[in-house]
Amino acid sequence: MAEGGHYDIVVLGGGSGGYACALRAAELGKRVALIEKDKVGGTCLHRGCIPTKALLHAAEVADSSRESAKFGIRTSFDGVDMPAVLCYQQSVVDRLWKGLQSTIASRKIDTIPGDGRLVSPTSVRVGDDLYTGDHIVLATGSAPRSLPGLELDGARIISSDEALTLDRVPGSAIILGGGVIGVEFASVWRSFGAQVTVVEMLPQLLPLEDEASARHLQRAFRRRGIGTELGVAFESVRYTSAGVAVGLANGKTLEAEVLLVAVGRGPVSAGLGYEENGVTLTRGFVDVDALCLTKVPTISAVGDLIATPQLAHVGFAEGILVAERLGGLEVRPIDYDGVPRITYSDPEVASVGITSAQAAERGIAVTEVNYPLGGNGKSVILQTQGQAKVIAEAGAAPGGQGAGPGRVLGVHLVGSRVGELIAEGQLIYNWDAEPADVAALIHPHPTQSEIIGEAHLALAGKPLHFHA
Repeated sequence: MAEGGHYDIVVLGGGSGGYACALRAAELGKRVALIEKDKVGGTCLHRGCIPTKALLHAAEVADSSRESAKFGIRTSFDGVDMPAVLCYQQSVVDRLWKGLQSTIASRKIDTIPGDGRLVSPTSVRVGDDLYTGDHIVLATGSAPRSLPGLELDGARIISSDEALTLDRVPGSAIILGGGVIGVEFASVWRSFGAQVTVVEMLPQLLPLEDEASARHLQRAFRRRGIGTELGVAFESVRYTSAGVAVGLANGKTLEAEVLLVAVGRGPVSAGLGYEENGVTLTRGFVDVDALCLTKVPTISAVGDLIATPQLAHVGFAEGILVAERLGGLEVRPIDYDGVPRITYSDPEVASVGITSAQAAERGIAVTEVNYPLGGNGKSVILQTQGQAKVIAEAGAAPGGQGAGPGRVLGVHLVGSRVGELIAEGQLIYNWDAEPADVAALIHPHPTQSEIIGEAHLALAGKPLHFHA
C-alpha cells in the first residue's frame, strides 16, 4: 500500500466501473492507484448482482424441490435454512472477491484503502495522504434511495442491503417499487414461502421494459401468488405489533412483517469535493460527455455515478472506454440502447434495444413478431411460459412481397433462463442485423435459442413452428 504519491491515473472507487478502468489502464502501461473505502468489487460483487443472484438460484432450487412431482421425481421440501443459504451466498462472493484481488495485484495496481475526497482537479486525499494523478476517474457508485419522509430503520423498513443479509424468511413482505430490485426480491421471497405484495406507482412492473414483457411477468406473478398494486402511489407507513402497515393513495392499507424500499439507487457524490473542484452535478449525478469526460479536462466519471443505466456491465464498458481514451486509443461512445438488460426473477425478463413505446415516441415505423414459448420444445420441457418479441424497422409485412423488414431494433424475452439468450440479441442489435440475416442462421434443436431464430424467421416472412 502506497502512502501518497503521483500516478498516471487515480481512480476513486473500486466498484465495477472503477476497477475495470484500473485493470485496463494498467494493461496499457499506466501507473494506477485504486482508492476504495470498503472492498474492491463494490455494490455489484458485495451488495448487488452476485449475492442477489445467489439468492435467486437458491430460490430456484427451492421451487424445483417443491414442484418435482410434476416431473415424476419424488422429493420432499422441508423448508429454507436461511443461515445456510447466506453461507452459500457468502462463499460465492468470497471466491469472486479473492479472484478479483489477485487480478488487481497481478496488474501492479496500488490499492489504497480508505475514504477518498477530491481536493483538486488532479488530486485525492485519503486521510493524511495525498494522491495526485495526471487524470482522476470518479467511480464512487450509488446507494439505495428512499422516498421523502420514509426512513429506513434496517429492521422492519429495509433496503436491499438489509434484505440480502436477512437471516430469516419473512412471513410477509410489502415491496415498494416494481423495478428490477423489487421484482427480484419478490420472486426470491415468494419461492422461499413468504406472502408478497409489490407496490408500483407506474402502470406496470419493470417500467423500463416493453409493455408486452411486463404483461407476461404480471400474469406469471399472479399464478405464483405474488400480489401487485400497480399505478398507485405510496402514502404512509406506521409500525404495528406484527410489523408495518402501509397506506396507499387508493385508500388501501397493506400489512406485513417487513417493508422493502426498492425505489432505486442514487449516486454517491455528496461531500466528496466534486463541485468545489469544478465538476458539475445534476440531481447528484456527475455530468459527463459521450466519452465520460466531465467539464474538468483532468476528470472523468463512470458507473452508477453518472446518469447512464445502473448496470455492472455498463460500468465495465465505461471504465474500459475511459482507460483506452486516456491510453491514446481510438474510442467511440457507447450506444446505451444496445446494452442488454436482465431481470433474474421467475420468469426472467431480458431485453436489448428499444421497446414498442420508444419506437412510437421516436416516430419509427416498425413491424413486430411475438413468438410464444409454447411453440419451443425446450421451453415446454422446462415447463416455462413467455415469449420472444422482436421489433424491426418496417418493411414488407411478414409473408408479403417486396423488401423485408429493416434493422432489428429490439429483442424482448420472457421465460425461464432467457437471460442466457440475450447475448445473441445484443449481437443482432449492435451489428445492425435484419431479420433475413438471422433467419439464415441455424439454431440447435431442441434449445431455447430457437425462439430467437423462429421469431426472425417469422419476421422474414417464412415462419416455421409459428402462426399468427
